[in-house]
Amino acid sequence: MTVEIQHPDDKETPTRGTRHSFPLDRWYVAALSKEVKAEPLGKTLLNEPVVMFRTEDGQVHALEDRCCHRFLPLSSGTVEATGLRCGYHGLLFNGEGKCIEIPGQDKIPSRAKIHRYVVKEQDDIVWIWFGSEITSEPANEPPPYPIHGDPRYYFDGDVYHYDAPYQLVHDNLLDLSHLGYVHLKTIGGNAKIHMNAPMEVTQDGESVKVVRHMLDSAPPHTYSAAYPFGESIDRWQEIVFYPSHLEIWTGAVDHNSESVRDPQRGGFHMRGFHGLTPETEESCFYFWTMASNPSSNVDEIMEKVIAQTKFTFDEDKEVIEAQYRNMKRFPDKKSIDIHVDVAPNRARRIVSSLIKA
Repeated sequence: MTVEIQHPDDKETPTRGTRHSFPLDRWYVAALSKEVKAEPLGKTLLNEPVVMFRTEDGQVHALEDRCCHRFLPLSSGTVEATGLRCGYHGLLFNGEGKCIEIPGQDKIPSRAKIHRYVVKEQDDIVWIWFGSEITSEPANEPPPYPIHGDPRYYFDGDVYHYDAPYQLVHDNLLDLSHLGYVHLKTIGGNAKIHMNAPMEVTQDGESVKVVRHMLDSAPPHTYSAAYPFGESIDRWQEIVFYPSHLEIWTGAVDHNSESVRDPQRGGFHMRGFHGLTPETEESCFYFWTMASNPSSNVDEIMEKVIAQTKFTFDEDKEVIEAQYRNMKRFPDKKSIDIHVDVAPNRARRIVSSLIKA
């Protein structure tokens, strides 16, 4: 029996998906640079199947994750010097999504192409553009993150997959009062001090900033393991929210040794990059890096910092996914707000307004 295949016309018609459930006309984190290697990397981002790969010249490319011949995911294929080869019949696609070779066939149909996503690799982060129109080009550059190139800092990172909406992770990162309850073994400390720490919340356009100081407090385990603190420290937490990511600068100095408001303050620093990219309405990717400033025993201290950070994020993931499972068990119940919810609520209003826009 002959099966007739319905072909689209010559105009490119990529899968639209339902990206409009999320803020558009902006860059999202697609991967950490170290994720994109010699094998294709497939992910669903904003409800759309995407495959990323790095060609021989070092460039990162992103295409819709399907072959235009028989629709096998191209993430099941292989990366070659000039492009990505389908693992079914060997069609080879370049970084623009155009088929440049069909084994055993000289003529390549004009329809042999797939959608190309605009990506840019910057500061060890791979950004992807999602426009309100499927073929729209970027209106600006990706957000810079110079900490990754700052000689004062060393960093590493990883990626988590969450079975929970990305805004629940926003809530978690914008409200660090939970540290005293969730992270007792790592970056926690006295829960009462965390809950009562003065909090400054400001908003500038699409960003929200939270500043908290916890003076004269005992150093938590992670801090003591990485830095020779005395019995009492002055801690700071500075969080900046953007719809695509958060930047969190935490750390401490010995109590009364210097001002925690001094931009050039010393002590122990943890500077975190937190890229939150929706997979679907109910799941997301959490791309994180942690930078620190060890003055000696760099490898040993950074190993401790990264291990402690992973352990901390494991704790967060367990809490957030359990939270979402229970939210689905009580779909008709409403939550209440308390004093620590000011920043998360502002971030949610920003996201909501961007979606409506």
